This record gives sequence, C-alpha cells and structure tokens, in this order.
Amino acid sequence: MSATAGQAQSERSLAERLGFKPDQVVQEIGWDDDVDEDLRDAIEAVTGKELVDEDYEDVVDVVLLWWREEDGDLFDELTNAIVPLADGGHIWLLTPKAGRDGHVEPSDIGDAATSAGLTQTKSISAAKEWSGTRLVSPKVHK
Repeated sequence: MSATAGQAQSERSLAERLGFKPDQVVQEIGWDDDVDEDLRDAIEAVTGKELVDEDYEDVVDVVLLWWREEDGDLFDELTNAIVPLADGGHIWLLTPKAGRDGHVEPSDIGDAATSAGLTQTKSISAAKEWSGTRLVSPKVHK
C-alpha cells in the first residue's frame, strides 16, 4: 500500500471513528481557511456526499460546526445548529486544541451545550489541530 493510500485509509477511519456513515447529509458551519481539509475529505469519502453549507434548507443527519473562541456566542450557534437536525441527528463541535489560537474551554462548551438543551456524549481528538465534542438532543419519550 502506498503512503498516500495508507494516509487516505487512516483519514477515512478517523471519519468512521467519528461515526460518519454512507449517505449521511452533513452540514458544515464555520468553515474558514484554518479547518482540517483532510478531515473534511475523509467525511465526504465515508458519506459519499459533499458537505452542504450553512444555506442548505433541508434536514441533515450531522452538523459539523467549526468553532473558535472569537466566533461569537456559542449558545446562539448551537441553538441554530439544532434546527436542521433529523431525529437522532447530532452535532460535532470542532474547536482548536488547547494552546492553539481560538481554543474554547471545555467548561464553556459544556455550559453552552447544556443551555441549548444538548448533551455531550463524546470528546475526541478530531484532527491534528482540532478537538471534537459530540452533542445530541436528549431523547423525548412520547
């Protein structure tokens, strides 16, 4: 296996470790030139679909939210990110790792998520420069 093929498999497995599956619709919010392009490519490889942008007006399975300390009010952004989620959908909140510009304190993430009605289910090193926090809406029993 070539180094490139091995790297592609490694990236793909990261997207799979994050729980991405074929045919999922993934909405990306907060893209900027600092995001991890390898992770984006891996998600598209696993889902078989291009990421949709903030203007997408249909239901999505996952919201991929790139967030930095200076981006504004995390609570507001999480509240907006919940709107297009399908039942059982979730948000991957990606923030710069500790010591990097734009790092967001875990307590700030927890406070904003709780206030937005979300539960944190997993934290992971999502990419070289980014940490990932998986957020879900609590199940509603009808």
